[in-house]
Amino acid sequence: MSEGEETVVNKNKRHRKEKPWDTDDIDQCWKIDEFKPKDNKAGTFTEESSFATLFPKYREKYLREVWSAVTKALEHHGIACTLDLIHGSMSVRTTRKTYDPYIILKGRDMIKLLARGVAVGQAVKILDDDVACDIIKIGNIVRNKERFVKRRQRIIGPDGSTLKAIELLTQCYVLVQGSTVSVMGPHKGLKEVRRIVLDCMKNIHPIYRIKELMIKRELAKDPQLATESWDRFLPQFRKKHLKTSEKTAKKNERLEEKNEARKVAGLEPIGQQKEKPAKKVYTPFPPAQQPRKVDLQLESGEYFLKNTEKEARDARRRKDKQEEVAAENRARRAEVFVAPTETAAPTVEEKRKRKREKDSEAMADGDGEKEKIKRKKKHKKSEDAES
Repeated sequence: MSEGEETVVNKNKRHRKEKPWDTDDIDQCWKIDEFKPKDNKAGTFTEESSFATLFPKYREKYLREVWSAVTKALEHHGIACTLDLIHGSMSVRTTRKTYDPYIILKGRDMIKLLARGVAVGQAVKILDDDVACDIIKIGNIVRNKERFVKRRQRIIGPDGSTLKAIELLTQCYVLVQGSTVSVMGPHKGLKEVRRIVLDCMKNIHPIYRIKELMIKRELAKDPQLATESWDRFLPQFRKKHLKTSEKTAKKNERLEEKNEARKVAGLEPIGQQKEKPAKKVYTPFPPAQQPRKVDLQLESGEYFLKNTEKEARDARRRKDKQEEVAAENRARRAEVFVAPTETAAPTVEEKRKRKREKDSEAMADGDGEKEKIKRKKKHKKSEDAES
């Protein structure tokens, strides 16, 4: 490229500038300091903010037992809470003692987690600034109930091993409850857990994502790979599943390649393909319409019969069928009483007659053999005389 030519810049990146603050110690630069009452220089809030959420019936007993601990934790931040057992709801609201404008959203997340089955000791941690939460809805992803239960169980794994691995790799607390998955932890971990859970419900096993996270964690320890792409180290998975027809087509292609190679080598081909059936001739005309039941009744005259005649006809058919079955049964029972055919023993005269016949046949066979021997001798003598 000559010096006079200018480099072409993508219009989407035209105003992108370097970020000098985007360094390895960015976490320290963006560290969130604790918000104290002295930082709220505007004083009390002019408006009251409140949030409410419903909870299932089976959580009522537990919430009544721990509500004192919930009230104590929220009072420390100047938030008031109410447990309505009649309507089955929990609510939080700001008071005149509230000094942190964002703590009301933390209180809202806390009652949501309590409604989804999180223990109060774990749910209280959401009030910290470095902890966030995410409630992932998985109930409407899979329609088949059996398939939904099976895939939801994959997130937990045998004896909770898969869930424990996810928690260790993402530094998050994960609770699978009903049709939701409650997650608590840093924002980066929440993003990874959401990806794993949604992929699992779309029939991608969590072990693949766990393996990828483990590889990334090991690569992050090497400072030489900090500026390089990690794509060559990460496993590559299929993004979509092939249809049965596509699998069959690929299998046939591989088989054809093997057969060509065997043909060149002088070997017999593998798995001879079946002959394709001849294609049917396309006709733009639809097939003839089949007659209706009423049309068949009109042709046979059955349509014009009265109800009494139809009943009499049906009764006659049933009677005929009964008679046929009864006749078959009578014949089967009568077979037992039929006497078997007996063969009488041959008399002395019959035995002598059979013996004479056998002797005469044997003599006839002997005469025939003698004649054959004589013919052979005579033929041999004639050959010798000629020579």
